[in-house]
Amino acid sequence: MQSVAQAVERLDALAATEPVAVLARAFADAGHELALVGGPVRDAFLGRPVTDLDFTTDARPDDVLRIVEPIASATWDVGRQFGTIAARVAGEQVEITTYRSDVYDGETRKPEVAFGDTIEDDLLRRDFTVNAMALRLPQRELVDVHGGVEDLLAGRLHTPQAAPVSFRDDPLRMMRAARFTAQLGFTVSDEVRAAMTELADSIDIVSAERVRDELVKLLDTSEPVPGVRLLVDTGLAERFLPELPAMRLEIDEHHHHKDVYEHSLTVLSQAIGYEAERHPGEVPDTVLRLAALLHDIGKPATRKLEPGGAVSFHHHDLVGAKLAKKRLRALRFDNDTIAAVARLIELHLRFFGYTEGAWTDSAVRRYVRDAGPLLERLHELTRSDVTTRNRRKADRLGFAYDDLEDRITALAEQEELEAIRPDLTGDDIMRILDIPPGRAVGEAYRHLLEVRMDEGPLGADEAEQRLRSWWAERDETA
Repeated sequence: MQSVAQAVERLDALAATEPVAVLARAFADAGHELALVGGPVRDAFLGRPVTDLDFTTDARPDDVLRIVEPIASATWDVGRQFGTIAARVAGEQVEITTYRSDVYDGETRKPEVAFGDTIEDDLLRRDFTVNAMALRLPQRELVDVHGGVEDLLAGRLHTPQAAPVSFRDDPLRMMRAARFTAQLGFTVSDEVRAAMTELADSIDIVSAERVRDELVKLLDTSEPVPGVRLLVDTGLAERFLPELPAMRLEIDEHHHHKDVYEHSLTVLSQAIGYEAERHPGEVPDTVLRLAALLHDIGKPATRKLEPGGAVSFHHHDLVGAKLAKKRLRALRFDNDTIAAVARLIELHLRFFGYTEGAWTDSAVRRYVRDAGPLLERLHELTRSDVTTRNRRKADRLGFAYDDLEDRITALAEQEELEAIRPDLTGDDIMRILDIPPGRAVGEAYRHLLEVRMDEGPLGADEAEQRLRSWWAERDETA
């Protein structure tokens, strides 16, 4: 955290920006309270960019609309029953929520909303003390009744209410604790950790979509590993991603091997590093990060202790791909994400055969063809999967992958490798063989594709001769 003096300067500067100042004057003129609340105040103290402008007020939703409509270019009723009105003011989107005092039934996350009259009561319902601070406007008075500044200074996540009460009210707050651990670099208080462990099973009442969204927000942080550890250590991950804690394989006294869970966390961190190195400034690659975290989830199911102390995980790539599909479907991920993650897991071992002997050009072509649009992600995942502490082995694998990428680049320049297809189209095949659309056309196309993969471009004339020869042989054996 930056100094208090610096935080005050940032808060003053934030309060002076046009959208904040315009809103502050409008609410004051209407005789209502207004305060910046939560994330903007926290981030000003931390020196982080302020990306959202959230306000709280004693005005009821109808009054909020009446106040903002004259100064807004647009308004949205995003949740009037919950007291929230959104608007665009001076080019910025803002959300304004009436003071609330929520009551939960303990069975769902849907509170019985009661509008309140004081900001102090409203702050009590917030998830963590660092998010339960407000800046009164226009007087620029900090409201911190739950020790948020103290927790910011300590780098600690604590709840305004007793942690068990807060998490029973809304179990998704436990997922947010993991996300903020990663996002802010904080640790949770002992009370918060104990409550997360005690109430881990209550996450079951939260929809899969909400859990998924928080998991993605966690993975998309720059350093998600501390948050992932918190989910696993408290038992939360067991409820929605049990394959992850299952990778904490016991190390048999006679069969010593690397802990798969720790290895997977290292791969995740390294994948994020390759993202930053190879694609600086781009948005986080959720698909790559999911694949990195889950690439070895097939190992527990395929683990076999071999004679002499060896451990094998035969076909864990294929098993892992199936497990990932099942789990990501349960978490309501979209079909494209599920397919991409599963395919990367299925292919993540393919490269290691390259180090065992020189690949032919056809093998390199197949590697590219099988990866398709996932090739760059496969490069990053495969490089990240090297976590050995043996420097010589790590260098050997790194140099081998450098060589593979160089060969892919060279072949691509020669053959437009990214668009590998036979020298003849389906229409060409039907014309040459004088056959209608059907299974035979597909068989011929696949035959020509295999020839293309093995030998490179043939040219139309040579491809036609190969096609006619194959067709004649096919007729003879039919």
